[in-house]
Amino acid sequence: MAWRMKEVGEQRVRFVVAASRREKSVTELCREFEISRPTGYLWLKRYEEQGIAGLQEESRRPRYIARRTSQAIEQRVVELRKRWPDWGARKLSRVMAEEGIELPASTVHRIVQRHGLVREQDRLSKAVKRFEREEPNQLWQMDFKGPKGWNEPVGPLAVLDDHSRYVTVLERTGSTQAEGVQTALEKAFRESGVPQAMLMDHGTPWSNGQGYRGWTRLTVWLMNQDIELHWCGLRHPQTQGKVERFNGSMTAALLRRGQPAEEQRQSWLDQFRFEYNHVRPHEALGMKTPGEVWRSSELKFQSQPARWVYPAGTEVAEVDHSGSIRLQGRRWYLTQTLVDQQVGVTEVGARWLVHYRRTLIAELDPRQSGSVLVDPS
Repeated sequence: MAWRMKEVGEQRVRFVVAASRREKSVTELCREFEISRPTGYLWLKRYEEQGIAGLQEESRRPRYIARRTSQAIEQRVVELRKRWPDWGARKLSRVMAEEGIELPASTVHRIVQRHGLVREQDRLSKAVKRFEREEPNQLWQMDFKGPKGWNEPVGPLAVLDDHSRYVTVLERTGSTQAEGVQTALEKAFRESGVPQAMLMDHGTPWSNGQGYRGWTRLTVWLMNQDIELHWCGLRHPQTQGKVERFNGSMTAALLRRGQPAEEQRQSWLDQFRFEYNHVRPHEALGMKTPGEVWRSSELKFQSQPARWVYPAGTEVAEVDHSGSIRLQGRRWYLTQTLVDQQVGVTEVGARWLVHYRRTLIAELDPRQSGSVLVDPS
């Protein structure tokens, strides 16, 4: 079973793992991976010397920048950033200008980034490319409606099929607690089948800024259904444009038709969902209704998901209550999110690579004191 990793140079990691098993010669593997022999040996050498870090794409930046900002100015930017850590580059650039130093915001941003003063959750990564999936259930978008017009801490949970705009979930949960969301999703999975992938924002309960990659128990539960998970770009709600537009349509309906009484709210949502799916024609669908385009998923919900089968030669370890695994008498911390889950450990040279299902999550080096969680960038 092949790993479908998307981080840390998928092709390079797979090549190194395959070479470590010595089932094929390096020449045969280079031919299979469509790389030259010098490139293959270079990857092996880099991994032996540096581990996963050595497989990252090396920067093509020039090593010398003729017009690099002076040390004194750069230090002033660092001082201002530490004084106001929540200020962005534009604000800091304005302060510098008031001090008589003209420095573009782009230069300020590069300086604070170079000094490690940009938190991972503040990085504006590129949004997932916006397009329509070719078939129903290839991707479902999930989001909570805001409280506007609902007079509750949070509006209803909406889940919508990317291809057909069919709404599979429209549930008044009353909060963003994981239990209510999981109950609503399980109901939808049993009725409509399971999607191949889901797209969501960085909010509760499917994302946790303090956890590994934002994983929560809910996201692990979804992964155990073999659902591929995607998160939209930070502060880029347009990535989830279809579910955002649906929420806009629902808000407009509430304002124009009147807000239902509290005891009738879920009934109102059920009626609106039926209307949206089977009555209201959609311009993007050639004036068809979502129900005319959508069909149930062939992937079925697993109430007791089978254990993931890791490739031959991979040792299986269970994550204990502390979020750690034991290997060769030592405890290695991974993440609390995976407590009671099984991970696969593959020995590659002097190191171990740890996967959770298809995802590479850590590199362990017995010669060092701790584990290294893999950076998805």
